[in-house]
Amino acid sequence: MSPDQPLPLPPVPAPYQLPFHYGALHNIGLDWLTDPGPVREVLAEHHPDLVAADFDGRACVSLNYQLYFAQYPNGGGITQEIEVNIVAHPAGAVGRLPEVGYEQYARGFDQTKLLGIARIHVLCDNPLAIDAGRRLYAEPKYPAWFETTMPSLNGPTGQRTWSITCRQAGFTEDRTGIDRRDRTLFSFEADLTGLTPEPVNNTPITGYGTDPVGGLLAGPMNVYQPYQYHLLDDTTRARVRLTVTDPADGVGRHLTDLLADSRAAGVWTYQSAPVAAHNRPYCIPAKG
Repeated sequence: MSPDQPLPLPPVPAPYQLPFHYGALHNIGLDWLTDPGPVREVLAEHHPDLVAADFDGRACVSLNYQLYFAQYPNGGGITQEIEVNIVAHPAGAVGRLPEVGYEQYARGFDQTKLLGIARIHVLCDNPLAIDAGRRLYAEPKYPAWFETTMPSLNGPTGQRTWSITCRQAGFTEDRTGIDRRDRTLFSFEADLTGLTPEPVNNTPITGYGTDPVGGLLAGPMNVYQPYQYHLLDDTTRARVRLTVTDPADGVGRHLTDLLADSRAAGVWTYQSAPVAAHNRPYCIPAKG
């Protein structure tokens, strides 16, 4: 195809339809600024048409945990997933990018949205979401399951710690469920207690995937309220702790190679507002 011809839209395979609407979303993202050398090697292997973003000589690696609800005609579903991402842009887009540093990127200054997330691993506990991610967006998506603690209006007041453990899983024999296994892959904790967040308009977030046949795909995700961004410095970086259980295998190897001794640079969170509340009951005196 000639470069001056319009690009065709990829097909949307049945039974899916787009856009996919989230009923509620609870999300935390962790960013690390790190050595660009290993990042470039991994991108060349997984997404050869992408280039790592350059933030003052550093690359950015991101972990993105999501808990979301979706409503369907015949009911609802709850999904959890973690993306291991590299912030990147198409190789041919260098001349269209604004010159932004990491903090400007995190605050949403790149309104071209060419600076997006190149997915390296996507671990997920919902077989339908795994299939949809693979077929619609060319996500490298596979089973896992999670143990989580996060801020909640239904939890203790003032609790602002996110703690996520990602464990190994496979598909059940009929591939309609997740077969949970005991092995921990990695975990992280972010203690945001006492930190003042900054509301930022950093969406739509462009997610990149590489299809073996169709090549590079870009899929934007809109979030309809601001994210809460926490810029970390030397006094607060230790609030984020990542533990890789097996640094020699799969996702653990990539996390170890990409992050090495890097320390977190920023945290961004989003939690859907409640839409209803069932209140405390009260007593009614007996008649008479």
